[in-house]
Amino acid sequence: MMTPVVSYTRDHKVSADLRVVVVDDKFVEGRGIEELGDRAAASFFSKVSKFKAGEVNSVLIHHPDEAPLLLVTIPDGRSVAKLREAGALIGNLKSASKVSVAQVTDAASAADFEVLVTAISLSSYEFNAYRHDVEEEVAKEIIFVIDNSLNQVEIETAVKRGLNSAWATCFARDLVNEPPSRMTPSVFAERIKGEAEGVNGLSIEVWDLAKIEQERLGGLLGVAAGSVQEPRVVKLSYCGDSPTQKVALVGKGITFDSGGLNIKTYEGMKTMKTDMAGAAAVMAATIALARVEAQVEVVAFAMLTENMPSGSATKPGDVLVTRSGQTIEVLNTDAEGRLVLSDGLTLAKEENPEFILDLATLTGACVVALGDEIAGILGNNDEVISEVIQAGAKVDEELWHLPIPNRYRSHIKSEIADMRNVGEAGQAGATAGALLLERFVGDVPWAHLDIAGPSRSSSNKGVRKVGGTGFGAALLIELLS
Repeated sequence: MMTPVVSYTRDHKVSADLRVVVVDDKFVEGRGIEELGDRAAASFFSKVSKFKAGEVNSVLIHHPDEAPLLLVTIPDGRSVAKLREAGALIGNLKSASKVSVAQVTDAASAADFEVLVTAISLSSYEFNAYRHDVEEEVAKEIIFVIDNSLNQVEIETAVKRGLNSAWATCFARDLVNEPPSRMTPSVFAERIKGEAEGVNGLSIEVWDLAKIEQERLGGLLGVAAGSVQEPRVVKLSYCGDSPTQKVALVGKGITFDSGGLNIKTYEGMKTMKTDMAGAAAVMAATIALARVEAQVEVVAFAMLTENMPSGSATKPGDVLVTRSGQTIEVLNTDAEGRLVLSDGLTLAKEENPEFILDLATLTGACVVALGDEIAGILGNNDEVISEVIQAGAKVDEELWHLPIPNRYRSHIKSEIADMRNVGEAGQAGATAGALLLERFVGDVPWAHLDIAGPSRSSSNKGVRKVGGTGFGAALLIELLS
């Protein structure tokens, strides 16, 4: 990702390839339109009748002597989602490399600029590492035009936060979008090590196969047994100068999921490089929190392996002994995420955090229930769940609270082990996964984010681009900073 170059001015006549003015619905009534000039006003009002109420609308106004003017209207109420949509309009205009952005509205705030710069950055994202038919990427230059009534220092601080959040999301996207043969567990660990190097307050440990065996991570080892690629665990630790809380994060990091001996179909397998999106988001967010010196203590674990079929692979009917000592009967080797997370959650619990969050592309059942733009959230603490949902709403990463009913605990009962890794056929698949994970957190407040749907996009839409979305990174930063 090329991070935009940002500068600030109070001069509305600043030179740029494209001038953007963001206004609210009140402009449709003509309020303040004279500030844009007669030509702009005439062009604007000629298209007002085509505007949709309550939606983001735009009109491109050409001028013979000045740069084109893009007028963007947002609904009164200025929701994060609508501001992000406005920012995406700007970022998706690839032809303009130098853009001035002004807000002409009484309601403009520093927070608006943060949302806009994040959306511009995310919508400008491209992954072209293996393409030769594209021009060399050039960083977009954004000049924010600040009204005299606004505090420039506050806006600069907000924009820095927005750029950092966008960096984390795009770094997670980069990790997911790499081909699976190139983004193996060991390569993933090296990429995190490279990004973490030199960041104040951040320390990293990378556990190799010998260390993983020594630490008795039987769930992770069971999934890794079929692959020639060795598993890895990445432990990132960060502590601010005056932390207000200690949080543990765990990310599922299956760098490629074939399904193991319960092998997937072509359709099921072709996007399975995305199965490490949870680990990507957790690692990116932790680095980003350290970069802005957030006043929080975070310990984050990425549980990394491939899930492959071979003569050494775990077989249906095998029993794995996890780090906690609890045993899991593996009846479906394609329900592997919960196996690696069982060890990750045990490691997280041992850190004695105030609460634990895990992010995982865990179940197709959650996609069936919520589609590809909303993640499921399940857990043992309603207060934590509520806070996570609220943080998601602030960054337009939506979650929906799903239940873990006591009466469904029998769904993962095993005949020969403490539990089995699948629930009842065709029933409550997302809940069954969470029921198993819950066994490894004890009484520590915990929430599980099933991001199987929104972790990947099949089309370019707004800030979302084809491929990995980086879902969860911005949410974690918002929650913990």
